[in-house]
Amino acid sequence: MSLRRGVLPSVLALFCMLLAVPAVAQEPPPAHSDPYQEALQSLSEGRKNDALKQFQRAIDEEPMHAGAMLEIALIQCSMGNISEAERLFLEIELRFSPPPGIIELITTERRTGCHGRPALSSSSFIFGRGFDQNVNQGATNPYYSNVQGELMLLTDFLPKSDQYSLLGADYMREITPNGSIGFAQFQSRRNDTLRQYDSNSLYLGVESPYRLGSWTARSTAMLGLTTLGGSLYQRQAQLQARIVPPLPLPDSLQVTLMGGITHIQHVTLANFDANTFELRGQLSYRKDDLYGNASLAYVQDRAVSDRPGGDRRGMALNLLARRLLWASYIGEMAYVYQKWDSELPYAPGMINEVRHQATHVMRGTLIYPLGKNQALQLEARFVRNNKDISLFQYNNRQLQLSYQWQSP
Repeated sequence: MSLRRGVLPSVLALFCMLLAVPAVAQEPPPAHSDPYQEALQSLSEGRKNDALKQFQRAIDEEPMHAGAMLEIALIQCSMGNISEAERLFLEIELRFSPPPGIIELITTERRTGCHGRPALSSSSFIFGRGFDQNVNQGATNPYYSNVQGELMLLTDFLPKSDQYSLLGADYMREITPNGSIGFAQFQSRRNDTLRQYDSNSLYLGVESPYRLGSWTARSTAMLGLTTLGGSLYQRQAQLQARIVPPLPLPDSLQVTLMGGITHIQHVTLANFDANTFELRGQLSYRKDDLYGNASLAYVQDRAVSDRPGGDRRGMALNLLARRLLWASYIGEMAYVYQKWDSELPYAPGMINEVRHQATHVMRGTLIYPLGKNQALQLEARFVRNNKDISLFQYNNRQLQLSYQWQSP
């Protein structure tokens, strides 16, 4: 019978209890500074280098810590360091006379030759067809009143509907032994007739995990490009940090704090470049067949040059719930509220109002799994964009059916 790594905790615990006797009596370390437990946490988060250092700390404090030595040997083996792994395996066999389960594990690792575990990777693909009631975000009111009187908008500024095809792909790969990953995301939308609103986007980024004492943190750096109508429309660069504080919460709850800065450069629009700063708090709930999260953010959008309306500040609320409905169907509901308040009149002499915007987005999704890695997804989306300047007010409805595939 082969022995898998995932069923080892009880064997390792017994092994450590029997053999991990310190050579010199020491005061027990504080509960909040157990290097062995910290190392296990680092290992579960993919931070192998950090885990190696913390397991070594455990051995420094407790020279006969068999469990820490075995974990170091297994990590070295998984990283392809054959000679170091073999040295540690031999030392474990000579010093501790391990039980049969550990002997079998070591034998299995030796049989594989410690060639190193392939880097973790995953990919996904989506293809969809949909209907968009307002592709161009045309104004709800066909008339606009300003200092020159009431004007009738041209048809180009009124809602235009169309059907579209959507193609998307994601790829993620582990790039360092300490849990850093690289990722790429691509999405393309092609309208059937309104081709001037076709869009493509590509994002490339790196994400790295960290451990700050008992705080878990992740940092992300990302670059993005967006095209509109076949021409480059926008460049984007983003830095973000996420921190999970060690709060005394039930296992089903988690609080995450996030902060980030995004620089947006508009290629085809003058004076619209900006830097956006965001601070966000999120509460997540996960249990059995139910998942939900709620987040609230404070956002500042600072114009790089003389943008119409100047700087903006606002807030964003996100609510999401997902659960198993019946059979294998999964239902998801989401609500997004985004509020912006500008500091200056939008265009003095023509549009004297200060722009205030409140956007509501409701989304409902029904997911039907076709197999372990495939699913059909039906999504309905409703958008209501309220502004005190009628020229920018719009509503929208979208319906999309898509096929999704994810690598095993």
